[in-house]
Amino acid sequence: MDLLLRNNCGMLIGLSIILWLVRVSPSQEGCDSPLVSNLPQSAFRSSSQLSNSHSPGYAKLNRRDGAGGWSPLVSNKYQWLEIDLGERTEVTAVATQGRYGSSDWVNSYFLMFSDTGHNWRQHRQEDSIGAFSGNTNADTVVTYKFQQPVFTRFLRVQPLNWNPNGRVGLRLEAYGCQYKSDVASFDGTSYLLFRTPGPSTKDLFSMNFKSHHNTGVLMHMEGQHGQTLTLELLKGKLFLHLRKGRGASDGFHTTASLGSLLDDQQWHRVTMEHLRGHVNFTVDKTTQQLQVPEHQSHFEINEISFGGVPAVGTPREPSGRNFHGCLENVLYNDVNVIEMAKDQQLSTAGNVTFSCLETVAVPVTFASPESFLRLPWAAARDGVAVSLQFRTWNKAGLLLTFDLRHQAGTLWLYLSEARLRLQVNKAGRVTADTAAGTALNDGQWHSVDLSAQRGRLVLVVDKVYTSTASTTQPATPDSHVFLGGCPSTADAGGCRNPFNVFQGCLRLIHMDNTLVDLIKVQQMTIGNFRSLQMDMCGIIDRCSPSHCEHGGRCTQSWNTFHCNCSVTGYTGATCHSSIYEPSCEAYKHQGNTSGFYHIDVDGSGPIKPQPVYCNMSDKAWMVIQHNNTELTKLRASSGISQHLAYFNYSADTDQLGALITQAEYCEQELSYLCKKSRLLNTPDGAPFTWWAGRLGEAHTYWGGALPGSQQCACGLQDECTEPERFCNCDSDLDDWADDSGVLSHKDHLPVRLLAVGDINRPGSEAAYRVGPLQCYGDKDFWNAAYFNKETSYLHFPTFHGELSADISFLFKTSSSSGVFLENLGIKDFIRIELSSPTEIVFSFDVGNGPLEVRVETPTALNDELWHHVRAERNVKEASLRVDHFPAARQKAPVDGHIHLQLNSQLFVGGTASRQKGFLGCIRTLKLNGKTLDLEERANITPGVRPGCPGHCSTYGELCQNGGRCVERHKGFACDCSASPYSGTFCHKEVSAYFKPDTSVTYMFREPYELGGNGSAQSSPMYSDVTLRGENISLNFRTSQTPTLLLYVSSYRREHLAIVLNRNGQLDVKYKLQSNREAEVFRSNTRNLANGQLHRVAIRRQAEILNIQIDQFTREDFNLSSDVDFNAIKAIVIGKVYESDELDPEIARLNSLGFTGCLSVVQFNAIAPLKAALLYPHTSPVTVTGTLTESNCGSSSSPYAAETTHSLLDPFGTVGTGEPVVNAISSDSALIGGVIAVVIFVILAALAIMARFLYRRKDPCQTQVAEGVKAEDSPETFFSNDPTSQGVINDNQKEYFI
Repeated sequence: MDLLLRNNCGMLIGLSIILWLVRVSPSQEGCDSPLVSNLPQSAFRSSSQLSNSHSPGYAKLNRRDGAGGWSPLVSNKYQWLEIDLGERTEVTAVATQGRYGSSDWVNSYFLMFSDTGHNWRQHRQEDSIGAFSGNTNADTVVTYKFQQPVFTRFLRVQPLNWNPNGRVGLRLEAYGCQYKSDVASFDGTSYLLFRTPGPSTKDLFSMNFKSHHNTGVLMHMEGQHGQTLTLELLKGKLFLHLRKGRGASDGFHTTASLGSLLDDQQWHRVTMEHLRGHVNFTVDKTTQQLQVPEHQSHFEINEISFGGVPAVGTPREPSGRNFHGCLENVLYNDVNVIEMAKDQQLSTAGNVTFSCLETVAVPVTFASPESFLRLPWAAARDGVAVSLQFRTWNKAGLLLTFDLRHQAGTLWLYLSEARLRLQVNKAGRVTADTAAGTALNDGQWHSVDLSAQRGRLVLVVDKVYTSTASTTQPATPDSHVFLGGCPSTADAGGCRNPFNVFQGCLRLIHMDNTLVDLIKVQQMTIGNFRSLQMDMCGIIDRCSPSHCEHGGRCTQSWNTFHCNCSVTGYTGATCHSSIYEPSCEAYKHQGNTSGFYHIDVDGSGPIKPQPVYCNMSDKAWMVIQHNNTELTKLRASSGISQHLAYFNYSADTDQLGALITQAEYCEQELSYLCKKSRLLNTPDGAPFTWWAGRLGEAHTYWGGALPGSQQCACGLQDECTEPERFCNCDSDLDDWADDSGVLSHKDHLPVRLLAVGDINRPGSEAAYRVGPLQCYGDKDFWNAAYFNKETSYLHFPTFHGELSADISFLFKTSSSSGVFLENLGIKDFIRIELSSPTEIVFSFDVGNGPLEVRVETPTALNDELWHHVRAERNVKEASLRVDHFPAARQKAPVDGHIHLQLNSQLFVGGTASRQKGFLGCIRTLKLNGKTLDLEERANITPGVRPGCPGHCSTYGELCQNGGRCVERHKGFACDCSASPYSGTFCHKEVSAYFKPDTSVTYMFREPYELGGNGSAQSSPMYSDVTLRGENISLNFRTSQTPTLLLYVSSYRREHLAIVLNRNGQLDVKYKLQSNREAEVFRSNTRNLANGQLHRVAIRRQAEILNIQIDQFTREDFNLSSDVDFNAIKAIVIGKVYESDELDPEIARLNSLGFTGCLSVVQFNAIAPLKAALLYPHTSPVTVTGTLTESNCGSSSSPYAAETTHSLLDPFGTVGTGEPVVNAISSDSALIGGVIAVVIFVILAALAIMARFLYRRKDPCQTQVAEGVKAEDSPETFFSNDPTSQGVINDNQKEYFI
């Protein structure tokens, strides 16, 4: 129900916003009347004119007056045409035309607007494109319709490019309509006070504002119950504050921030809607949503102040400053506030005027590396006085420089590491150096005052930071002052700039206390300049709104921005792509073993990564814990009719929902132990106990039963204590009963709440347990389609990746080329294709022309192996990665188009033209984190088959140490039966600690001719096979000499023995002829009984014997006796108990037994130690004495404890007797605590004693409980063929894909 209300509320809010925006939008239907054609010639101005007949007054569309249009005296980028519309007007479109009957037209231009004729604002497309496409001839009209209307009085066109065979020539029209404007001006001390007529179900507010300062309160609302809502400008950003109280228990404070550089003296629009606890806050074209706490959502407004906060009656907001600027068309719930103020229907404080009086401060923009401004210095007195204001994003750049009189050196005033530094240099020697200010690259206006008098330089930044330096010579400019940079030509006038150029804006430049008239500079009557944008500040905040995703931190310079993706879990130029895998299944197929991993189920989508435990058995299980997986006991308590237990998971609701949906299967154990405590009250009663799932819905079926059945597992299986009941606990017995089972209906998982009833009767006792959520499989990971015709394809809805697009998939093919996917727009497109056997191309067009990113691989990709392709395109760059080869990248054009606009269907495996189709398999296709269901579409598409076999060709290398890859419908498995290793990838060493009496004997059945039927404990393989070679491998760790490591006996009185002699050297003894003495082959490697782990590989092929120990050189020997090993009887590790036939030397060694560690023992295809430890009941193996499984075979320290991962609960299973539980009983808490402390002290003491005793034993021993350890996944039966020589070779290593 809550979800339904939230969804409906969201739809209502969205609908109300749309209706409100339609209602308050200043645009009028049919607002497309011509605005220029009827204007007088006096409304036109220009930078220059070629002649009177080329004057700007003739620049009217389709007119042939004069010379047929405007042309400037000189065609360059500093010319402009300006039109005064007479008043603020709504402009919806512009149209251009070349000069009539000429070769003069403009190919591209800037379009700028202003309310005053100064401080122009450049109009941009998509917030980045500044240049408009113009004409290609003199007569065709090119019209551009604005996406959003512009409200302005003055319009200016600045040509950028023109016909190279002609001049700048222009005729112009603008379209729009009248605009109603109610304006109020505030001086920083004034405000309007509006008292609301009464309670309202919603609050709708909108206005336009223009600020002279970067700080000030625009609006402040006061509610009846102490709530306040404030719109406040702070450092050029607009903040929305929602508050109640100051530190009270029921208080709250919510803040949102939008916009940047809002003190640019341009109009900005702000809207705010408050409805049922939801607040939608919009500045210009960016919206942010806020959620008010439910108990605070009722907000009855008493009064609203505009332009500031009243000084009496309410506390001031933190800024303490009122607004200095203009407000326009202020509407509150359709009430025109300024119109009421004009009619004196509301209170006015201070000097509020109803016109927008603006101070003119002409700025200049230094936008390129070639920008500079040279001004003459005319003052005759010694000393200097220069002041200016600047704003920039760059940390470094030259602000000002000049040569000193009398060749006294050069003065530089420049930014370095966002500080302002003043330096005087003469002949390469610094004679004065000082610095002031900090963080001056924040985009705000900063003031600089530089003065020099009597050998003392004074630098003041922002009227606050002062720094001084002394000079031996007067610091007086020689003749010119350079700002921003130096000319690059030979006529540099002595200007030298050893620093970066300045990129930013300057204004209010004073030379010798006189304001520089930059309009005269623009008219080239004063000074000289290059690549400047006059009468405008072209600074752009590229971090507002930020293109950095997933919490990436945005920083910027003048030309670009950078995203810091550290600690976000994402990567790329905009922190778009996740660095984590989407499932445990994906981690498993990279060769990872059990452990904790971050899972990002939707990749680049909004759901955050989540750490989960992955248990890599035959399936990749994902285990998600909650706050109480222990068995918890409840005792009867008077006055308590129900116990509620809430379960908080390590993942939030969205993460849980996505993880469960993606998984193939999920389950959760639900157990209830009872003693005179009924559960579901079956068959006809109301349930006493119930549980709630992920969405809060209540369920009355129990673990092991079907949804909606109101049964337990025993009821489903007809095995309950009383046949007429559906749960054991419903029998209401005085003895302990158990109702346990597994919940597996994914839509209901996980368990969020458990409500336990029937615990208030005398004698009632109960215990419950809710296990962790466990899921396996990834429905997306193996989702694949096979394309067997070049003309076949799958089609899906249009891909929407306007600003960020990531595409990833796996493919395998034998074809040399083909298109993987393609999506088209009117002009835009996106495509990924295999262009050749060794090259993949990612191409697209967002309006800047086609761009290609290519990756060429050193090996062919049409090898029928799976290859991984990842492509990403964002506003900064495009990248392409194939497998683990280096990624290729292409930077996006600076200030180019950024929106990818597609409208056709997405074609997968082909193109709309049915050409260059792909032949092969595509798998796990994801677009912006969402997986396309290829198999579902393939089922209904001719020429395409769902699924794709043949995974072992790619993933077979994950099966290590002789493991065999086995194909499955979805994926593969490693068969470790022929390997002495175990585990998911046959990677886990099987090790055991041996004591002197320990023996592991692997028996072979006696040959027919010797004894007929063998014993039941012998191998089903008869031993009448003759071996002409052996592959033997084992690892050992011991300090004992001499000792017997391995012994192989024969029914023909032949044997093979591997021993350590008295000196710790390895001896291999072969007796293959009964009438000859055994041959002994001794390795030269010395003292292997040093307590270190050693790896031994022995290989015999007929008479040739090879011995390899650790990394030492292989030793080769030759047998001189017979080469046939006949009728093998047994393989013995450790002590040989049937010792009647042992030769005297081996018998002497055997009497000592073996003390130490053995691991991964293999004789041809037989792994006797693995059989003894993992399959003692199904293998022909006999264990005598104490055999303890250990991790002593690991190459790490023998003392390291083994970490095992199991799907079973660490607290164990529960029997039918009274459980050992985490009891909830207030009267026993203290006693329990005391007992726990005592037990802990005793256990700690025992642990210290055990550790002391342990250290005195052999270092190879590992103290682990005896017995057989269950594997995470049972393996198929091992091979028992003694002739199979499946030993480990050097090439069988661990690989990751």
